[in-house]
Amino acid sequence: MQWLLLPVGGVLSGVLAGLFGIGGAILMIPLLITMGAEPVQATATSSLAIVIVALSGTWQNWKMGLLKLRKVLYLGSSALVTAQLGVYLANRFPPHILLICYGILLSSSFYLIGLKKRLVRQGDPVLSKDKSNSGRARVLAAIVTTGGTAGLLAGLLGVSGGVVLVPMQILLLGEPIKVAIQTSLGVTAIAASSACIGHALGGNVLWADGLILGVGGMLGAHFGIRWLPRLSDAVVTFSFRTLLALMSTYIFWRAWLAYATATV
Repeated sequence: MQWLLLPVGGVLSGVLAGLFGIGGAILMIPLLITMGAEPVQATATSSLAIVIVALSGTWQNWKMGLLKLRKVLYLGSSALVTAQLGVYLANRFPPHILLICYGILLSSSFYLIGLKKRLVRQGDPVLSKDKSNSGRARVLAAIVTTGGTAGLLAGLLGVSGGVVLVPMQILLLGEPIKVAIQTSLGVTAIAASSACIGHALGGNVLWADGLILGVGGMLGAHFGIRWLPRLSDAVVTFSFRTLLALMSTYIFWRAWLAYATATV
């Protein structure tokens, strides 16, 4: 039964990623926890699946000439480091704390998705023309903050961080929305790869599960992208927020169970 849940869950995760423009970890992690994985194992295995999906999408962008490699490398350099910090914290947090952190991220996505929509409606921002040393320092700080956040989320919670990365690139770096999304995918590939290596060294990755979820997610994302134009914004927004509410409620409930078990 579990081997049926994994491919189906992977495809559904990919469909969600294609429909809502976020990583499939929102479904992968609860699925893995339901199947008996420890929270840190779910985080680690999700990072492996995200590597597969993100690398596939990044390769497609590269072939189409849409990938800004220099921007990806700038942001990804700090993500490499902070991903290892996330791995370190994930291995030391009690299971219920790790679940609470993931639940908080799911809940905060309500605001972040709304912010992303407002930024898209406002159109592409005007890039800063400030060439002074102070202007360069602010840009460098924004790059480190943006990439560092992606790496930390990948290592700690096993998520792609796209729901955070895209608004941060627009707000802090003045990136056009389409460039921000394409760059986010490339940075996600770097951050998730770093996180996956760190977790693998700690023996946390469930390799077979992660590979099945990743391949399924890669296939499902193509269906999600095809279906998205057929759905109204209202339907997509309502469906996404309903899913977030259900998943965050479930994760907080599992956190309470983990805490109750630990204190018995």
